[in-house]
Amino acid sequence: MKKMVKTDGGEIAVHVSGDGPVILCVHGWPEHSWSWRHQIRFFAERGYQIAAMDVRGYGESTKPTAIDEYSLRKLAGDVATVAKSLSDDPVILFGHDWGAPIVYTTTLLHPEHVRAVAGLSVPFLPAGEVSMLDMLRQVYADRFFYMTYFQTPDVVEAEVAADVGAALRKIYYSLSGDAPLNDWLKEKPLTAGLLDELVDPRPFPDWLSDSDLKVYVDSFEKGGFRGPINRYRAMDLDHEDLVELRDRPIDVPACFIGGERDPIRNYIPEMDFYADPGAGCTDFRGTTLIPRAGHWVQQEEPDETNHALVRFLDDL
Repeated sequence: MKKMVKTDGGEIAVHVSGDGPVILCVHGWPEHSWSWRHQIRFFAERGYQIAAMDVRGYGESTKPTAIDEYSLRKLAGDVATVAKSLSDDPVILFGHDWGAPIVYTTTLLHPEHVRAVAGLSVPFLPAGEVSMLDMLRQVYADRFFYMTYFQTPDVVEAEVAADVGAALRKIYYSLSGDAPLNDWLKEKPLTAGLLDELVDPRPFPDWLSDSDLKVYVDSFEKGGFRGPINRYRAMDLDHEDLVELRDRPIDVPACFIGGERDPIRNYIPEMDFYADPGAGCTDFRGTTLIPRAGHWVQQEEPDETNHALVRFLDDL
């Protein structure tokens, strides 16, 4: 069942299945609610009402063009409003990729709506005095890095829109466990484009079928990439807008699930981003690192991801 939820920023499309305690899933870049298809079926059959929303800028949800419309505060507000529309009681949040910081921020700003939170692929790190984007600007000052490349409007939008299918195949493959380790982080000059030197695999690994890929391609060909990329451009705004959250821990039950081959682990050279995912949580219930999996962990290894999530929920 699809429902449209009115928020302060417009309408958010939410796909709902099952009955019972509510789980709300929040996707990342460049995906939408379809990325949770394996979890929706699995948890609906286990007695949960599970919902997956199209984040602002994606799918059938509202798509404003201004960068500040994609701040973490506003995206967390969307999640809180959707959660309230689904249940009078606090809900369980699952977040993947950008969806993870979005659900972490929701937990910090709207704790009354959150019972527990599971982060996939991106662990929780309390914000500090130096912004993540500034840190990455320093680390990648003399070479290509996608987050800094994304800061110039229209450049990456034009690059990926030229052939949406090829762009998504290259992005999904490069970040997956099937690609050479850390392929996404391969050294390229500052003048390179996002898709330069990325492989377009034929056939694509079987965790993403042609019909699944078509769902994403159709969505981005229709809705474009401006809103999704603006999430990266809002990172500097977040650092100034969320000063009250600096060094604040997550106090609800939390867990982390990641792929052992996810290049996010190595964004900062000689540092394992997955070394201590519970450091910023006061009620951390454990980490699961899944062998063979890359960044798209709930799609690449749905069974192992679902079982890790079940262990977390059974422990609540």
